[in-house]
Amino acid sequence: MRKKWNIKSAEASATALLSESLGLNAVVASLLAGRGIITAEDGKAFLSPSLSSMPDPFLLKGMEAAVNRLCAALNSGEKVCIYGDYDVDGITGTALLVSFLRRVGVNCSYFIPNRFDDGYGLNQDALKRIMDTGVDLIVSVDCGITSVVEAEFCQNSGTDLIITDHHTPKESIPEACAVINPLQPGCCYPFKMLAGVGVAFNLIIAMRSRLRRDGVFEGKSEPDLRDWLDFVALGTIADVVPLIGQNRVYAYLGLKQLSASVRPGVEALKNVAGIKDAVTCGQVGFRLAPRLNAAGRMECAVPGVELLLGTDPERSVAIAEELDAANAERQAVERSMLQEAIAMVEADGKYPARRSIVLASNSWHQGVVGIVASRIVERYHRPAILIALDQEGFGKGSGRSIPGFHLLNALKESSEKLLRFGGHQYAAGIGLTADQIEEFSAAFEASAARIMGDDELVPTLNVDAVVSPDEINSALVSGLKCLEPFGAGNPEPTFALLGVKVLDRRVVGDGHLKLRLESGGRQFAAIAFRMVDYSTEGLIDVAFFPELNVWNNTTSLQLRIKDIRPAEV
Repeated sequence: MRKKWNIKSAEASATALLSESLGLNAVVASLLAGRGIITAEDGKAFLSPSLSSMPDPFLLKGMEAAVNRLCAALNSGEKVCIYGDYDVDGITGTALLVSFLRRVGVNCSYFIPNRFDDGYGLNQDALKRIMDTGVDLIVSVDCGITSVVEAEFCQNSGTDLIITDHHTPKESIPEACAVINPLQPGCCYPFKMLAGVGVAFNLIIAMRSRLRRDGVFEGKSEPDLRDWLDFVALGTIADVVPLIGQNRVYAYLGLKQLSASVRPGVEALKNVAGIKDAVTCGQVGFRLAPRLNAAGRMECAVPGVELLLGTDPERSVAIAEELDAANAERQAVERSMLQEAIAMVEADGKYPARRSIVLASNSWHQGVVGIVASRIVERYHRPAILIALDQEGFGKGSGRSIPGFHLLNALKESSEKLLRFGGHQYAAGIGLTADQIEEFSAAFEASAARIMGDDELVPTLNVDAVVSPDEINSALVSGLKCLEPFGAGNPEPTFALLGVKVLDRRVVGDGHLKLRLESGGRQFAAIAFRMVDYSTEGLIDVAFFPELNVWNNTTSLQLRIKDIRPAEV
């Protein structure tokens, strides 16, 4: 879809201060200022992330009680089970807690629910199976904050429960031995946007601190918390939480740990993903995370935890290849479902008049509907919910949204048409029966029509700065490196060059454009992926990211085009 450009402007005084005090390229300094970093102190913290800047983990409500209970379990030799989730955040959080607790001597096992048999979050039948193995303490990761009934079941069964989660609580907080969630009422922890694995990492920081205080490590090596930053980076980046504040520290340092990792499982995963050099944020999001996710989407996520915990290189290679095959299967299923979903939208004839998209099919794979919903949102820029129906007529749906439309709040308005729902502003899950779909779709559309005007239905491209031709050079490319890793909350910068003349246009690959541009007496090579249908007649404005392109051992400056529009001059 064509986009409207939102061109930001940075305060000149803040730009000058950052440039002078931190020795930054003027364009890079203006970009930081435009993102709210306006003091030298904040700039230094952003450019040099450090674990020492983290808040005290005991500021998290429930942390003291959780550490006390885990230390008691260690001292008395009790059996502890980590109850995780089947996405990458849950997988990495589970592997992190299991690995650390075993390292300090806790008798620790784990359980990952099956998406299809157990569903999301704490499940009574699954809890009963865990209790039957003689477990004394269950610790949740990335789930549990809404599990009031399940927590009561644990309490009545005489099994202690610690909940660690990062999702939005509902009105009632579960009764448990301890509940750790920065979003729960009364929690004074200053950073509220942790992923589930980030909450789990704070738990092991606090526990190591307590064990150190109690002299447990005297005469033996102490666990180095940096050893688990690879897990933290994987889960944090994969869960698409904002890479600012504490999450930036995790991603920045964790990517270094991932790149240098000696874990057999991580090495095997990188190999099947074709990663040979330093791991980037994009490679986590598009290569590593999808493979860890694939088994949980298609069947069972346990192999992902096995891979991360494994110490046998040969076994790790086998599991990584299994995950790679599951990912290939997932990709094939996703392509087929996406084609079917697009055909349904186009055949319906109600787009673009409708402000929402709700689709259902009894041939869709429950584990992939969320991914396909994201693709539909990208294509049509409408909140979308895709529902997979089973043979009994029960549907499990996954939704994704756009800026300006709070998905969870809209589902609350339609809740009488649903059996269950949960999620947040941009992603949610629902459960309903086939005969409820039509009424739910109508109610959901009514919410979308009331909340969103025409402006919200046009995607926005945020442009960080308009630059002159002379400012586009290798020094700018080098200067931008210090802002990495890019991701949610810290997106890759987008610059604009206005009034550009196209000297040469060639179609390459599968619908890509190779361009030669001229502006201000300078020429630039540019690549525009999947933009073969864009007009380049007359003068144009281009939104782009500058990068160095290496081809046949030759390095040259290239503009990676993000959007093209007729010049507004």
